[in-house]
Amino acid sequence: MASTLDQLATFIADTRFEQLPDVLVEQAKRHLLDTLGASLAGSDSPIWRDCLALALAEGGHQQAQVWGSARQVNPRQAAWLNGVAAHMYELDDTGGCDHSGAVVIPAILAALPLVTQPVEGQALLVAMVIGYDVGRRVLEACGGYSAHNGAGWHSTASCGVLGAAAAVCSLLQLDRAQCASALGIAASFSGGLWGFIHDGSHTKKLHAARAAEGGVQAALLAQRGINGPSAVFEAKWGGFLQTLAPETQQPAALTADLGVVWKLARCSIKPYASCRGTHAAVDALNLMLVQHPVKPEQIERIVVGLNPFLLEMCGGRELQSLASAQMSLPYALAARALYGSAELASYDDAKRLHPQVEAFMAQIELVIDEQQGRDDEPWVRIETQQGEQWQQHVSVPSGAPANPMSLEALLAKYRSLAGRVLPVEQVEQLEAICMELDDVADVQEVVALLARA
Repeated sequence: MASTLDQLATFIADTRFEQLPDVLVEQAKRHLLDTLGASLAGSDSPIWRDCLALALAEGGHQQAQVWGSARQVNPRQAAWLNGVAAHMYELDDTGGCDHSGAVVIPAILAALPLVTQPVEGQALLVAMVIGYDVGRRVLEACGGYSAHNGAGWHSTASCGVLGAAAAVCSLLQLDRAQCASALGIAASFSGGLWGFIHDGSHTKKLHAARAAEGGVQAALLAQRGINGPSAVFEAKWGGFLQTLAPETQQPAALTADLGVVWKLARCSIKPYASCRGTHAAVDALNLMLVQHPVKPEQIERIVVGLNPFLLEMCGGRELQSLASAQMSLPYALAARALYGSAELASYDDAKRLHPQVEAFMAQIELVIDEQQGRDDEPWVRIETQQGEQWQQHVSVPSGAPANPMSLEALLAKYRSLAGRVLPVEQVEQLEAICMELDDVADVQEVVALLARA
């Protein structure tokens, strides 16, 4: 029987567009557009500009487009820079490795200049779907999101690098042996810690970028005959699962229903510019404020019942840095109550640091609900000064496959983000080509529209 690594390598090398269900193709196009919108907005951030300056100082052969810029850099740098942009504002998709779009899509578009023939849209979609699939399977093999991230690993980085490598292997049409080596090399590139959560530091923004860059590098090394370890998923000392998930590993998840159950289908598109862990609570508060149009000054207290894992991840109240604010459940609720939404504009310095925010957040209480498991969503209760109380629980947050954003809402999100950087006509052209990507003969047309004049 073929090893787990061999089965994954065969899946990467042999999967073709005809095998993808139509509904999956349509979802992939939406996730592509959503990621590009989030990335273009991210390319207008101070952190990203510092990263660009570093890449330009390094120099190198200029082949690959930097999105939202007139610049080109080498493919490795492009994967890194575009990955930083994609994850900059917490608006990229989730539910894969976790943030698969910010890892996979920068990697495959950065690798395009290395393909000698024009790449059809169908081939790009296949590579994208494979990247999402492998990255998610690796996370599930580590025991799932709460177990792996709860151990201190940021799965977007630790598992995403294997998804990026798989996607680039597909794009470059590497053979099975090369695909296996690329996964082994990518496993050795794995990393990414949750230490940023304690001080609002910037490393989370770099994790998707590092995974995208590592995936490109792993595939290119394998293409040139560099070997990766063959026992990377085996229960042996030094293996990926044995090292990163010794107590929680579930290796069977790597190949269960491979090519039958597509992991992209479980991914979510985010309506809010905050950690996904805050979204169900924002949805719950939104439902109550729509049903009961109470003003912020009439609210006595907001109580949130949540599990210890979510409290550790999203219970912070530090707002000085954008990074810390985007991980804060109390601020996400304050933004919805005070500004009407938790969209990107609500995280601007002027709104985030306004004196009314601190006063309102003091009325938000987070309590541990002992009945909740690590993957359960929180409940929210409003208590008014008039003695009224309303409580709401949203078990499936908006944007999830079971509670999807409408196409209209998705396009509105994309247009608002891409329009921060590109002219309206270019935004519309990019939207049109992404939504018909399976009919595109050369995806360089997409890349050209990501360039800023």
